[in-house]
Amino acid sequence: MAKVPTDPFEFFGAWLRDAESTEPVDPNAMILATSTADGAPSARTVLLKAWDTQGFVFYTNLDSRKSAEIKANKRAALLFYWKSLNRQIRIEGTVSPVADAQADAYYATRPRESRLGAWASAQSRPLASREEFEARCAEMDARFPGDDIPRPDFWSGWRVSPASFEFWQGVEFRLHDRTVFTRSGEGWETGKLYP
Repeated sequence: MAKVPTDPFEFFGAWLRDAESTEPVDPNAMILATSTADGAPSARTVLLKAWDTQGFVFYTNLDSRKSAEIKANKRAALLFYWKSLNRQIRIEGTVSPVADAQADAYYATRPRESRLGAWASAQSRPLASREEFEARCAEMDARFPGDDIPRPDFWSGWRVSPASFEFWQGVEFRLHDRTVFTRSGEGWETGKLYP
């Protein structure tokens, strides 16, 4: 096995770069697991849109189920799985909102249709028919005829700040390699787990 980085963010960056060169669709896809205040879990796939040593950022409707759960319970988990590489990364930590300026900057990079969709979607709430949603999209298209579409105040980003990482590399005969990092003050403790 290759030498293991001592910084989990360096490790993450190396594996993400590998995934970006091998995964055909959405190498930045991650499973986000949240739970209600009383511990009922739920999970869904979201897209990683930014990351640095402060954490991992995704964007969503602030009235969605995931956002309601985050507001009730600031702890969450992420899972990246790249089947073609036989690798996964688990991250657990706390969640906080991104700054408005960061959300605005990302929102401005989205295709026009995606920005209109953010306005049109009452995410996670019941929808009578696909036609109803398409009608709402058409209404937003008429409301914002040009490219100047402001970010809705109910749409922004969340950052998962890690307290722990687990890097899992599949190995033949199920003799997998598991490396863990746990936050310790300003640094990280690292170790191995049995497969």
